[in-house]
Amino acid sequence: MTDSPAKLVEALRSTLRENERLRRAAQLRTGPVDEPIAVVGAACRFGGGVASPEDLWRLVDDGRDAVGPLPTDRNWDPSVVGAGVFLDDAAGFDAAFFEISPREALAMDPQQRIMLECAWEALECAGIDPLGLARSQTGVYIGSSLHDYGGNAYGSPELAGLLATGNAAAVLSGRIAYVLGLEGPALTVDTACSSSLVTLHLARQALNRGECSLALAGGVTVLGSDVMFTEFGRQGGLASDGRCKAFGAGADGTGWGEGAGLLVLQKLSDARRNGHQVMALLTGSAVNSDGASNGLTAPNGPSQQRVIRAALADAGLAPTDVDVVEAHGTGTELGDPIEAQALLATYGQSRETPLLLGSVKSNIGHTQAAAGVAGVIKMIEALRHRRVPPTLHADRPSPRIDWCSGSVELARGQSWPSVGRPGRAGVSSFGVGGTNAHLIVEGPSAEDTGAALGPVGTRRPPAAAVPWVISARGTDNLARQAARLATAVSGHAPTDVGYSLATRRAALQEREIGRAHV
Repeated sequence: MTDSPAKLVEALRSTLRENERLRRAAQLRTGPVDEPIAVVGAACRFGGGVASPEDLWRLVDDGRDAVGPLPTDRNWDPSVVGAGVFLDDAAGFDAAFFEISPREALAMDPQQRIMLECAWEALECAGIDPLGLARSQTGVYIGSSLHDYGGNAYGSPELAGLLATGNAAAVLSGRIAYVLGLEGPALTVDTACSSSLVTLHLARQALNRGECSLALAGGVTVLGSDVMFTEFGRQGGLASDGRCKAFGAGADGTGWGEGAGLLVLQKLSDARRNGHQVMALLTGSAVNSDGASNGLTAPNGPSQQRVIRAALADAGLAPTDVDVVEAHGTGTELGDPIEAQALLATYGQSRETPLLLGSVKSNIGHTQAAAGVAGVIKMIEALRHRRVPPTLHADRPSPRIDWCSGSVELARGQSWPSVGRPGRAGVSSFGVGGTNAHLIVEGPSAEDTGAALGPVGTRRPPAAAVPWVISARGTDNLARQAARLATAVSGHAPTDVGYSLATRRAALQEREIGRAHV
Protein backbone atom coordinates (compact mmCIF):
# COMPACT_ATOMS: atom_id res chain seq x y z
CA MET A 1 0.00 0.00 0.00
CA THR A 2 3.02 2.31 0.27
CA ASP A 3 2.84 3.28 -3.42
CA SER A 4 -0.91 3.96 -3.41
CA PRO A 5 -0.58 7.76 -2.94
CA ALA A 6 1.81 7.98 -5.91
CA LYS A 7 -0.51 5.90 -8.06
CA LEU A 8 -3.43 8.07 -6.98
CA VAL A 9 -1.56 11.26 -7.87
CA GLU A 10 -0.64 9.86 -11.28
CA ALA A 11 -4.21 8.74 -11.86
CA LEU A 12 -5.47 12.22 -10.99
CA ARG A 13 -2.95 13.79 -13.31
CA SER A 14 -3.95 11.43 -16.11
CA THR A 15 -7.60 12.26 -15.52
CA LEU A 16 -6.88 15.99 -15.63
CA ARG A 17 -4.96 15.60 -18.88
CA GLU A 18 -7.80 13.60 -20.40
CA ASN A 19 -10.34 16.17 -19.22
CA GLU A 20 -8.32 18.93 -20.84
CA ARG A 21 -8.12 16.94 -24.09
CA LEU A 22 -11.87 16.37 -24.06
CA ARG A 23 -12.49 20.04 -23.27
CA ARG A 24 -10.44 21.16 -26.27
CA ALA A 25 -12.13 18.61 -28.51
CA ALA A 26 -15.54 19.82 -27.34
CA GLN A 27 -14.54 23.40 -28.10
CA LEU A 28 -13.70 22.41 -31.67
CA ARG A 29 -17.04 20.64 -32.04
CA THR A 30 -19.34 23.08 -30.29
CA GLY A 31 -17.43 26.36 -30.08
CA PRO A 32 -18.96 29.46 -31.64
CA VAL A 33 -18.83 29.50 -35.44
CA ASP A 34 -19.26 33.22 -35.66
CA GLU A 35 -16.04 34.73 -36.98
CA PRO A 36 -16.71 36.45 -40.31
CA ILE A 37 -15.13 34.80 -43.32
CA ALA A 38 -13.21 37.17 -45.56
CA VAL A 39 -13.28 37.01 -49.34
CA VAL A 40 -9.67 37.80 -50.25
CA GLY A 41 -9.65 36.83 -53.93
CA ALA A 42 -12.01 36.07 -56.80
CA ALA A 43 -12.03 34.93 -60.41
CA CYS A 44 -14.80 34.20 -62.90
CA ARG A 45 -15.79 33.44 -66.48
CA PHE A 46 -19.21 34.25 -67.91
CA GLY A 47 -20.74 34.95 -71.29
CA GLY A 48 -20.42 38.31 -72.99
CA GLY A 49 -16.64 38.30 -72.73
CA VAL A 50 -16.64 38.36 -68.91
CA ALA A 51 -13.20 37.15 -67.77
CA SER A 52 -12.95 38.79 -64.34
CA PRO A 53 -15.10 40.22 -61.54
CA GLU A 54 -14.39 43.68 -62.94
CA ASP A 55 -15.75 42.60 -66.33
CA LEU A 56 -18.89 41.27 -64.68
CA TRP A 57 -19.37 44.55 -62.86
CA ARG A 58 -19.08 46.56 -66.07
CA LEU A 59 -21.67 44.31 -67.73
CA VAL A 60 -24.27 44.56 -64.94
CA ASP A 61 -23.60 48.23 -64.15
CA ASP A 62 -24.09 49.14 -67.81
CA GLY A 63 -27.41 47.29 -67.81
CA ARG A 64 -26.45 44.89 -70.62
CA ASP A 65 -27.33 41.25 -71.18
CA ALA A 66 -25.06 38.73 -72.85
CA VAL A 67 -27.67 36.64 -74.65
CA GLY A 68 -26.49 35.48 -78.06
CA PRO A 69 -26.83 32.70 -80.63
CA LEU A 70 -25.48 29.19 -80.35
CA PRO A 71 -21.66 29.04 -80.81
CA THR A 72 -20.50 27.49 -84.04
CA ASP A 73 -18.24 24.91 -82.35
CA ARG A 74 -20.98 22.92 -80.55
CA ASN A 75 -22.47 20.89 -83.41
CA TRP A 76 -25.91 21.10 -81.80
CA ASP A 77 -29.29 21.45 -83.46
CA PRO A 78 -29.96 25.22 -83.70
CA SER A 79 -33.69 24.61 -84.05
CA VAL A 80 -33.67 23.09 -80.56
CA VAL A 81 -31.20 25.33 -78.76
CA GLY A 82 -31.95 28.85 -79.90
CA ALA A 83 -30.42 31.68 -77.85
CA GLY A 84 -28.48 31.49 -74.60
CA VAL A 85 -25.44 32.92 -72.85
CA PHE A 86 -22.35 30.96 -73.84
CA LEU A 87 -18.67 31.27 -73.00
CA ASP A 88 -16.66 32.82 -75.80
CA ASP A 89 -13.98 30.11 -75.79
CA ALA A 90 -15.11 27.17 -73.67
CA ALA A 91 -12.54 24.93 -75.36
CA GLY A 92 -9.56 27.27 -74.83
CA PHE A 93 -6.98 25.96 -72.37
CA ASP A 94 -3.22 26.31 -71.90
CA ALA A 95 -2.48 22.68 -71.10
CA ALA A 96 1.29 23.19 -71.07
CA PHE A 97 0.99 25.81 -68.33
CA PHE A 98 -0.52 23.20 -66.01
CA GLU A 99 1.88 20.52 -67.30
CA ILE A 100 -0.96 18.47 -68.77
CA SER A 101 -0.49 16.58 -72.03
CA PRO A 102 -2.62 17.58 -75.03
CA ARG A 103 -4.24 14.13 -75.06
CA GLU A 104 -5.27 14.33 -71.42
CA ALA A 105 -6.47 17.92 -71.84
CA LEU A 106 -8.74 16.82 -74.71
CA ALA A 107 -10.26 14.13 -72.50
CA MET A 108 -10.89 16.62 -69.67
CA ASP A 109 -14.31 18.16 -69.22
CA PRO A 110 -13.95 21.90 -70.01
CA GLN A 111 -15.31 22.51 -66.52
CA GLN A 112 -12.10 21.02 -65.09
CA ARG A 113 -9.96 23.18 -67.34
CA ILE A 114 -11.81 26.40 -66.51
CA MET A 115 -11.74 25.77 -62.77
CA LEU A 116 -7.98 25.18 -62.87
CA GLU A 117 -7.57 28.58 -64.52
CA CYS A 118 -9.97 30.26 -62.09
CA ALA A 119 -8.18 28.74 -59.10
CA TRP A 120 -4.85 30.15 -60.28
CA GLU A 121 -6.32 33.58 -61.05
CA ALA A 122 -8.30 33.80 -57.80
CA LEU A 123 -5.20 33.03 -55.72
CA GLU A 124 -3.15 35.62 -57.61
CA CYS A 125 -5.99 38.10 -57.05
CA ALA A 126 -5.57 37.40 -53.34
CA GLY A 127 -1.82 38.01 -53.57
CA ILE A 128 -1.06 34.34 -52.92
CA ASP A 129 1.51 32.39 -54.93
CA PRO A 130 -0.43 29.32 -56.14
CA LEU A 131 2.73 27.23 -56.13
CA GLY A 132 3.43 28.25 -52.53
CA LEU A 133 0.40 26.39 -51.16
CA ALA A 134 1.74 22.86 -51.64
CA ARG A 135 1.07 20.69 -48.57
CA SER A 136 -1.06 23.41 -46.99
CA GLN A 137 -4.45 22.80 -45.38
CA THR A 138 -6.25 24.55 -48.22
CA GLY A 139 -9.72 23.26 -49.02
CA VAL A 140 -11.40 23.07 -52.43
CA TYR A 141 -15.20 23.17 -52.72
CA ILE A 142 -16.61 23.09 -56.26
CA GLY A 143 -20.27 23.09 -57.23
CA SER A 144 -21.14 21.22 -60.41
CA SER A 145 -24.27 19.52 -61.71
CA LEU A 146 -23.68 18.62 -65.37
CA HIS A 147 -21.13 16.12 -66.67
CA ASP A 148 -22.09 15.42 -70.26
CA TYR A 149 -18.89 16.35 -72.09
CA GLY A 150 -17.39 12.94 -72.75
CA GLY A 151 -20.51 11.07 -73.82
CA ASN A 152 -19.61 11.00 -77.50
CA ALA A 153 -15.92 10.33 -76.93
CA TYR A 154 -16.11 6.99 -75.10
CA GLY A 155 -14.64 4.32 -77.30
CA SER A 156 -12.18 6.71 -78.91
CA PRO A 157 -8.77 4.99 -78.95
CA GLU A 158 -7.02 8.37 -78.80
CA LEU A 159 -8.51 9.09 -75.37
CA ALA A 160 -8.54 5.57 -73.97
CA GLY A 161 -7.82 5.46 -70.26
CA LEU A 162 -8.30 9.20 -69.71
CA LEU A 163 -12.04 9.78 -70.02
CA ALA A 164 -12.94 8.30 -66.64
CA THR A 165 -10.97 10.93 -64.70
CA GLY A 166 -11.55 13.56 -67.36
CA ASN A 167 -15.30 13.46 -66.76
CA ALA A 168 -15.56 12.48 -63.09
CA ALA A 169 -17.32 14.96 -60.84
CA ALA A 170 -14.91 14.26 -57.99
CA VAL A 171 -11.95 15.27 -60.14
CA LEU A 172 -13.31 18.81 -60.54
CA SER A 173 -12.14 19.55 -57.00
CA GLY A 174 -9.53 16.81 -56.85
CA ARG A 175 -7.56 18.03 -59.87
CA ILE A 176 -7.14 21.51 -58.38
CA ALA A 177 -5.90 19.94 -55.15
CA TYR A 178 -3.58 17.66 -57.13
CA VAL A 179 -2.08 20.32 -59.39
CA LEU A 180 -1.44 22.73 -56.51
CA GLY A 181 -0.64 20.08 -53.88
CA LEU A 182 -3.44 21.13 -51.51
CA GLU A 183 -4.14 18.84 -48.55
CA GLY A 184 -7.36 20.25 -47.10
CA PRO A 185 -10.82 18.86 -47.93
CA ALA A 186 -11.59 18.54 -51.64
CA LEU A 187 -15.32 18.24 -52.33
CA THR A 188 -17.45 18.42 -55.45
CA VAL A 189 -21.01 19.37 -54.53
CA ASP A 190 -24.15 18.74 -56.59
CA THR A 191 -27.33 20.32 -55.33
CA ALA A 192 -28.24 21.45 -58.85
CA CYS A 193 -28.73 25.22 -59.14
CA SER A 194 -27.84 25.91 -55.50
CA SER A 195 -24.50 24.05 -55.72
CA SER A 196 -22.06 26.98 -55.60
CA LEU A 197 -23.85 28.72 -52.73
CA VAL A 198 -23.79 25.44 -50.80
CA THR A 199 -20.02 25.24 -51.35
CA LEU A 200 -19.62 28.67 -49.74
CA HIS A 201 -21.71 27.50 -46.78
CA LEU A 202 -19.56 24.37 -46.38
CA ALA A 203 -16.31 26.32 -46.75
CA ARG A 204 -17.43 28.82 -44.06
CA GLN A 205 -18.08 25.97 -41.67
CA ALA A 206 -14.80 24.21 -42.47
CA LEU A 207 -12.75 27.36 -41.91
CA ASN A 208 -14.36 28.10 -38.57
CA ARG A 209 -13.98 24.50 -37.45
CA GLY A 210 -10.31 24.41 -38.34
CA GLU A 211 -10.70 21.80 -41.08
CA CYS A 212 -8.77 24.09 -43.43
CA SER A 213 -6.90 27.39 -43.14
CA LEU A 214 -7.75 28.68 -46.63
CA ALA A 215 -10.51 27.65 -49.00
CA LEU A 216 -11.39 27.90 -52.68
CA ALA A 217 -15.16 27.76 -53.16
CA GLY A 218 -17.47 28.30 -56.12
CA GLY A 219 -19.05 26.52 -59.03
CA VAL A 220 -19.02 25.94 -62.78
CA THR A 221 -21.37 25.08 -65.62
CA VAL A 222 -20.32 24.43 -69.20
CA LEU A 223 -22.92 22.73 -71.35
CA GLY A 224 -21.39 19.66 -72.93
CA SER A 225 -24.56 18.79 -74.82
CA ASP A 226 -27.92 20.32 -75.68
CA VAL A 227 -29.87 18.10 -73.27
CA MET A 228 -30.82 20.97 -70.94
CA PHE A 229 -32.40 22.79 -73.86
CA THR A 230 -34.27 19.77 -75.17
CA GLU A 231 -35.56 18.61 -71.78
CA PHE A 232 -36.68 21.98 -70.48
CA GLY A 233 -38.05 22.90 -73.89
CA ARG A 234 -40.33 19.86 -73.76
CA GLN A 235 -41.55 21.01 -70.35
CA GLY A 236 -42.22 24.53 -71.62
CA GLY A 237 -39.72 25.94 -69.15
CA LEU A 238 -37.52 27.96 -71.53
CA ALA A 239 -37.92 31.65 -72.32
CA SER A 240 -38.84 32.33 -75.92
CA ASP A 241 -35.86 34.62 -76.45
CA GLY A 242 -33.37 33.02 -74.04
CA ARG A 243 -33.69 35.87 -71.51
CA CYS A 244 -34.47 35.52 -67.80
CA LYS A 245 -37.10 38.19 -67.11
CA ALA A 246 -36.85 37.83 -63.33
CA PHE A 247 -39.88 39.25 -61.50
CA GLY A 248 -41.08 40.94 -64.68
CA ALA A 249 -44.55 40.87 -66.20
CA GLY A 250 -43.11 39.22 -69.32
CA ALA A 251 -41.45 36.32 -67.50
CA ASP A 252 -41.95 33.24 -69.66
CA GLY A 253 -39.24 30.81 -68.55
CA THR A 254 -35.56 30.58 -67.84
CA GLY A 255 -32.63 31.13 -70.21
CA TRP A 256 -29.54 28.94 -69.91
CA GLY A 257 -26.08 30.34 -69.47
CA GLU A 258 -22.55 29.10 -68.91
CA GLY A 259 -19.99 30.32 -66.45
CA ALA A 260 -17.68 29.77 -63.52
CA GLY A 261 -16.82 31.64 -60.37
CA LEU A 262 -14.38 30.95 -57.56
CA LEU A 263 -13.67 32.79 -54.31
CA VAL A 264 -10.67 32.59 -52.00
CA LEU A 265 -11.86 32.50 -48.39
CA GLN A 266 -10.08 32.92 -45.08
CA LYS A 267 -11.07 33.71 -41.51
CA LEU A 268 -11.03 37.47 -41.04
CA SER A 269 -8.40 37.30 -38.30
CA ASP A 270 -6.11 35.27 -40.59
CA ALA A 271 -6.70 37.63 -43.50
CA ARG A 272 -5.71 40.61 -41.35
CA ARG A 273 -2.67 38.83 -39.95
CA ASN A 274 -1.51 37.91 -43.46
CA GLY A 275 -2.12 41.41 -44.82
CA HIS A 276 -4.70 40.35 -47.40
CA GLN A 277 -7.09 42.85 -48.86
CA VAL A 278 -10.63 42.00 -47.76
CA MET A 279 -13.08 42.27 -50.64
CA ALA A 280 -16.14 41.38 -48.56
CA LEU A 281 -17.25 39.37 -45.55
CA LEU A 282 -19.48 36.30 -45.45
CA THR A 283 -21.22 36.68 -42.11
CA GLY A 284 -24.04 34.13 -42.20
CA SER A 285 -25.38 31.24 -44.26
CA ALA A 286 -27.89 28.43 -44.10
CA VAL A 287 -28.99 25.42 -46.14
CA ASN A 288 -32.22 23.42 -45.95
CA SER A 289 -34.53 21.28 -48.05
CA ASP A 290 -38.06 21.66 -49.37
CA GLY A 291 -38.95 18.25 -48.03
CA ALA A 292 -42.30 16.95 -49.20
CA SER A 293 -43.77 19.76 -51.29
CA ASN A 294 -46.27 19.99 -54.12
CA GLY A 295 -43.77 18.51 -56.56
CA LEU A 296 -40.16 17.34 -56.79
CA THR A 297 -39.13 20.31 -58.90
CA ALA A 298 -41.57 22.87 -57.45
CA PRO A 299 -40.18 25.55 -55.10
CA ASN A 300 -41.43 25.66 -51.52
CA GLY A 301 -42.17 29.13 -50.12
CA PRO A 302 -42.19 28.25 -46.39
CA SER A 303 -38.82 26.46 -46.76
CA GLN A 304 -37.39 29.53 -48.49
CA GLN A 305 -38.57 31.69 -45.60
CA ARG A 306 -36.97 29.31 -43.11
CA VAL A 307 -33.59 29.28 -44.85
CA ILE A 308 -33.55 33.11 -44.98
CA ARG A 309 -34.34 33.38 -41.28
CA ALA A 310 -31.71 30.76 -40.45
CA ALA A 311 -29.02 32.65 -42.38
CA LEU A 312 -29.95 35.91 -40.65
CA ALA A 313 -29.80 34.18 -37.26
CA ASP A 314 -26.39 32.74 -38.14
CA ALA A 315 -25.19 36.28 -38.88
CA GLY A 316 -26.88 37.72 -35.78
CA LEU A 317 -28.94 40.12 -37.90
CA ALA A 318 -32.52 41.26 -38.27
CA PRO A 319 -34.14 41.34 -41.74
CA THR A 320 -33.98 45.14 -41.72
CA ASP A 321 -30.18 44.96 -41.40
CA VAL A 322 -29.98 43.81 -45.03
CA ASP A 323 -30.31 46.34 -47.85
CA VAL A 324 -30.32 44.30 -51.07
CA VAL A 325 -31.17 40.73 -52.03
CA GLU A 326 -29.64 39.06 -55.06
CA ALA A 327 -32.43 36.61 -55.77
CA HIS A 328 -32.48 33.24 -57.46
CA GLY A 329 -34.86 34.90 -59.96
CA THR A 330 -35.03 32.42 -62.83
CA GLY A 331 -37.86 34.20 -64.63
CA THR A 332 -40.37 31.35 -64.44
CA GLU A 333 -44.08 31.91 -63.93
CA LEU A 334 -44.14 29.48 -60.99
CA GLY A 335 -40.84 30.16 -59.24
CA ASP A 336 -40.66 33.97 -59.22
CA PRO A 337 -43.95 34.60 -57.36
CA ILE A 338 -43.11 31.99 -54.72
CA GLU A 339 -39.65 33.46 -54.16
CA ALA A 340 -40.91 37.04 -54.12
CA GLN A 341 -43.57 36.17 -51.56
CA ALA A 342 -40.94 34.58 -49.30
CA LEU A 343 -38.82 37.73 -49.54
CA LEU A 344 -41.80 40.00 -48.87
CA ALA A 345 -42.71 37.93 -45.82
CA THR A 346 -39.18 37.98 -44.37
CA TYR A 347 -37.20 40.98 -45.55
CA GLY A 348 -40.15 43.15 -46.55
CA GLN A 349 -41.73 43.78 -43.14
CA SER A 350 -41.33 46.80 -40.82
CA ARG A 351 -38.79 48.55 -43.02
CA GLU A 352 -38.08 52.27 -43.28
CA THR A 353 -36.14 51.78 -46.53
CA PRO A 354 -37.42 49.30 -49.13
CA LEU A 355 -35.38 46.20 -49.81
CA LEU A 356 -33.88 46.32 -53.32
CA LEU A 357 -34.28 43.14 -55.34
CA GLY A 358 -32.35 41.93 -58.37
CA SER A 359 -31.06 38.92 -60.27
CA VAL A 360 -27.85 38.58 -62.28
CA LYS A 361 -29.62 35.98 -64.39
CA SER A 362 -31.23 38.86 -66.26
CA ASN A 363 -27.70 39.67 -67.52
CA ILE A 364 -25.91 36.34 -67.93
CA GLY A 365 -28.69 33.76 -67.94
CA HIS A 366 -29.15 30.91 -65.51
CA THR A 367 -25.65 29.49 -65.05
CA GLN A 368 -27.00 26.67 -62.86
CA ALA A 369 -24.19 25.36 -60.61
CA ALA A 370 -22.38 28.70 -60.96
CA ALA A 371 -25.49 30.84 -60.39
CA GLY A 372 -25.01 31.42 -56.65
CA VAL A 373 -21.37 32.47 -56.83
CA ALA A 374 -22.22 34.74 -59.79
CA GLY A 375 -24.68 36.54 -57.54
CA VAL A 376 -22.13 36.80 -54.74
CA ILE A 377 -19.49 38.30 -57.05
CA LYS A 378 -22.06 40.78 -58.35
CA MET A 379 -22.90 41.83 -54.78
CA ILE A 380 -19.23 42.11 -53.79
CA GLU A 381 -18.65 44.49 -56.69
CA ALA A 382 -21.88 46.39 -55.96
CA LEU A 383 -20.80 46.88 -52.33
CA ARG A 384 -17.39 48.06 -53.50
CA HIS A 385 -18.87 50.59 -55.94
CA ARG A 386 -21.79 51.50 -53.65
CA ARG A 387 -24.27 51.03 -56.50
CA VAL A 388 -27.07 48.54 -57.10
CA PRO A 389 -27.19 47.50 -60.79
CA PRO A 390 -30.53 47.35 -62.56
CA THR A 391 -32.47 44.15 -62.98
CA LEU A 392 -33.25 43.83 -66.68
CA HIS A 393 -36.41 42.90 -68.57
CA ALA A 394 -38.66 43.86 -65.64
CA ASP A 395 -39.80 47.39 -66.47
CA ARG A 396 -43.27 46.19 -65.54
CA PRO A 397 -43.18 44.17 -62.30
CA SER A 398 -44.96 40.85 -62.37
CA PRO A 399 -48.71 41.15 -61.65
CA ARG A 400 -48.56 37.64 -60.18
CA ILE A 401 -46.70 39.05 -57.14
CA ASP A 402 -48.46 40.92 -54.34
CA TRP A 403 -45.96 43.77 -54.08
CA CYS A 404 -48.17 45.60 -51.56
CA SER A 405 -47.64 42.90 -48.93
CA GLY A 406 -44.19 44.22 -48.01
CA SER A 407 -41.59 46.88 -48.73
CA VAL A 408 -39.60 45.38 -51.62
CA GLU A 409 -38.69 47.11 -54.89
CA LEU A 410 -36.92 45.95 -58.03
CA ALA A 411 -33.44 47.43 -58.46
CA ARG A 412 -33.39 50.08 -61.19
CA GLY A 413 -29.71 51.08 -61.06
CA GLN A 414 -29.24 53.36 -58.07
CA SER A 415 -26.83 54.22 -55.29
CA TRP A 416 -26.54 51.73 -52.47
CA PRO A 417 -28.95 52.77 -49.68
CA SER A 418 -27.34 55.16 -47.20
CA VAL A 419 -27.55 53.28 -43.90
CA GLY A 420 -24.63 54.58 -41.80
CA ARG A 421 -22.99 51.14 -41.56
CA PRO A 422 -21.36 48.64 -43.92
CA GLY A 423 -23.78 47.60 -46.65
CA ARG A 424 -25.24 44.10 -46.53
CA ALA A 425 -26.81 41.84 -49.12
CA GLY A 426 -28.54 38.49 -49.08
CA VAL A 427 -27.99 35.98 -51.89
CA SER A 428 -30.39 33.12 -52.60
CA SER A 429 -30.10 29.91 -54.60
CA PHE A 430 -32.59 27.07 -54.91
CA GLY A 431 -31.81 23.67 -56.42
CA VAL A 432 -34.19 21.60 -58.52
CA GLY A 433 -33.75 18.72 -56.05
CA GLY A 434 -35.10 20.87 -53.23
CA THR A 435 -31.90 22.19 -51.61
CA ASN A 436 -32.17 25.87 -50.69
CA ALA A 437 -29.29 28.14 -49.67
CA HIS A 438 -29.05 31.73 -48.45
CA LEU A 439 -25.91 33.74 -47.74
CA ILE A 440 -25.27 37.12 -46.10
CA VAL A 441 -22.54 39.28 -47.69
CA GLU A 442 -21.24 42.40 -45.96
CA GLY A 443 -18.96 45.17 -47.13
CA PRO A 444 -15.56 45.31 -45.40
CA SER A 445 -14.64 47.86 -42.77
CA ALA A 446 -12.44 50.82 -43.69
CA GLU A 447 -9.35 49.22 -42.16
CA ASP A 448 -9.70 46.18 -44.41
CA THR A 449 -10.33 47.87 -47.75
CA GLY A 450 -6.80 49.14 -48.42
CA ALA A 451 -4.69 47.27 -50.95
CA ALA A 452 -2.45 45.41 -48.51
CA LEU A 453 0.82 44.21 -49.99
CA GLY A 454 1.80 41.94 -47.15
CA PRO A 455 1.84 41.79 -43.36
CA VAL A 456 1.66 45.17 -41.64
CA GLY A 457 4.79 47.21 -42.15
CA THR A 458 6.04 45.50 -45.31
CA ARG A 459 5.38 48.34 -47.77
CA ARG A 460 8.53 49.44 -49.54
CA PRO A 461 9.59 53.10 -49.81
CA PRO A 462 9.32 54.63 -53.27
CA ALA A 463 12.34 54.60 -55.51
CA ALA A 464 13.33 56.34 -58.72
CA ALA A 465 12.93 53.12 -60.70
CA VAL A 466 11.10 49.99 -59.60
CA PRO A 467 11.87 46.54 -61.05
CA TRP A 468 8.90 44.60 -62.35
CA VAL A 469 9.59 40.86 -62.44
CA ILE A 470 7.49 38.90 -64.94
CA SER A 471 7.51 35.13 -65.37
CA ALA A 472 5.63 32.61 -67.49
CA ARG A 473 5.84 29.13 -68.93
CA GLY A 474 7.06 29.57 -72.50
CA THR A 475 8.58 32.61 -74.21
CA ASP A 476 5.40 33.39 -76.15
CA ASN A 477 3.43 33.40 -72.92
CA LEU A 478 6.00 35.72 -71.37
CA ALA A 479 5.32 38.32 -74.04
CA ARG A 480 1.56 37.90 -73.60
CA GLN A 481 1.92 38.24 -69.84
CA ALA A 482 3.85 41.49 -70.26
CA ALA A 483 1.16 42.84 -72.59
CA ARG A 484 -1.61 41.91 -70.15
CA LEU A 485 0.30 43.54 -67.31
CA ALA A 486 0.68 46.78 -69.25
CA THR A 487 -3.09 47.07 -69.67
CA ALA A 488 -4.00 45.89 -66.16
CA VAL A 489 -1.91 48.16 -63.94
CA SER A 490 -3.16 51.56 -65.04
CA GLY A 491 -3.75 53.70 -61.98
CA HIS A 492 -1.71 51.51 -59.63
CA ALA A 493 1.44 52.74 -57.90
CA PRO A 494 4.58 51.27 -59.56
CA THR A 495 6.02 50.29 -56.17
CA ASP A 496 2.88 48.36 -55.29
CA VAL A 497 2.93 46.51 -58.61
CA GLY A 498 6.63 45.75 -58.33
CA TYR A 499 6.30 44.42 -54.80
CA SER A 500 3.36 42.18 -55.69
CA LEU A 501 5.09 40.80 -58.81
CA ALA A 502 8.22 39.98 -56.85
CA THR A 503 6.65 38.46 -53.75
CA ARG A 504 3.14 37.28 -54.57
CA ARG A 505 3.36 35.61 -57.95
CA ALA A 506 4.63 32.19 -58.90
CA ALA A 507 8.25 32.15 -60.11
CA LEU A 508 7.93 30.32 -63.43
CA GLN A 509 10.62 29.19 -65.88
CA GLU A 510 10.69 32.09 -68.37
CA ARG A 511 11.52 35.41 -66.70
CA GLU A 512 12.01 39.03 -67.63
CA ILE A 513 12.78 42.15 -65.60
CA GLY A 514 11.61 45.58 -66.64
CA ARG A 515 11.74 48.95 -64.92
CA ALA A 516 8.93 51.31 -64.07
CA HIS A 517 9.84 54.90 -63.20
CA VAL A 518 8.07 56.50 -60.27
